[in-house]
Amino acid sequence: MKLAVVGGGSTYTPELIDGIAGRRSTLDVDEIVLIDPDAYRVEAVGDFSNRLLSHAGHPARVRTTANLEEGVEGASAVLIQLRVGGQRARRGDETFPHACGCVGQETTGAGGLAKALRTVPVVLDIADRVRKIAGDDTWIVNFTNPVGIVTRALLNEGHRAVGLCNVAIHLQRTFAHLLGAGVDDVKLVHTGLNHLSWERQVLVNGEDRLPELLAEHAEFLGEHVTAPVEWMRRMNVVPSYYLKYYYGHDEQVMKQRTERPRADVVSDVEEELLKVYLDPEVVTKPEQLEKRGGAYYSEAAVQLVHALTSGGPAEEHVVNVRNEGTFDFLPDDAVIEVPSLVDAKGPRPIPQQPVEQRFAGLIAGVTAYEQLALEAAIKGGRDRVADALLAHPLVGQYSKADQLADTLVQINRQFLPWAGA
Repeated sequence: MKLAVVGGGSTYTPELIDGIAGRRSTLDVDEIVLIDPDAYRVEAVGDFSNRLLSHAGHPARVRTTANLEEGVEGASAVLIQLRVGGQRARRGDETFPHACGCVGQETTGAGGLAKALRTVPVVLDIADRVRKIAGDDTWIVNFTNPVGIVTRALLNEGHRAVGLCNVAIHLQRTFAHLLGAGVDDVKLVHTGLNHLSWERQVLVNGEDRLPELLAEHAEFLGEHVTAPVEWMRRMNVVPSYYLKYYYGHDEQVMKQRTERPRADVVSDVEEELLKVYLDPEVVTKPEQLEKRGGAYYSEAAVQLVHALTSGGPAEEHVVNVRNEGTFDFLPDDAVIEVPSLVDAKGPRPIPQQPVEQRFAGLIAGVTAYEQLALEAAIKGGRDRVADALLAHPLVGQYSKADQLADTLVQINRQFLPWAGA
């Protein structure tokens, strides 16, 4: 099987390769193509990836290209992991909202909207070209943030796509460790949207162990996800760590204003990693890769690709998928992040118990914002940007929405054809 990775020059691509190397018996990959216009980065990553595979005794080989059509031809699955504008644009996403007292973050709020505006048109163009060359049956696995909005754009255009994030698998592994359980025995009732989710049950062999986790490990979990212990116990949930931007918004803004932007930290880590990758003596995954982020990305991606391409029985994965009645307060075409049964026919959400109002209201509000954000990304227009910001729970005021829209358009002008020179 051939696997193509668009954005293969990313410094966390070796995480994916390491995951493939460890699943030789279940994922029948013999060719991996890393596609990236940055020749220096992709060649460094590609050479190191080949050393990883060889050291692990895996027969697959990696090659690199800047040509999308060449890279995806004959691929069974295409992973998209782009960052349009690089870390420099990310730095803007993380800082410009502070002028209005709003949180700066690359996947939600005003920063997340900026990333969506830059990213959606690029991903849709790539997907159209993939379908033309690789065919209608090729699966697109989207890891590009904001995952929910980008995946909804792909599905709206009829692409065979599914969105993936590492939040759920990260929490699953954490819970398994705390409970002393096997990771494959732990199932999550993961409820919400991408980067807006709660774990409402933690099932081990069918038994809900969430009460035990909250009784015995709440302090550790609260620190892990930045949530008050008594709130988690009262709500009987563990929120994703992205909920801190909603439930602890003002504290996060104050913290961000005094801390170094994450984009700067990641830039330094990437520079360090590329030096390591260029060392021909390094044949295993370096420790520095843990600083890059994306924990368990490799496991989540490899397992999902296996489910989509193996032709075997359906497997359970937490993915971004059409709502299709799963949450009765959302439209069917909304994209939600929930446990789903996945096989060669694609993902199908597993039914859940009704969502409590304390969570449903926020889910509905952010879903409405995501629809407006997608319209702005596809149709363009400063006023559409302002309307989306006004609808976002992290902005929600006329003056802030207008100021942020003007700043967002100005600093991203080179990426927005409709914005003019």
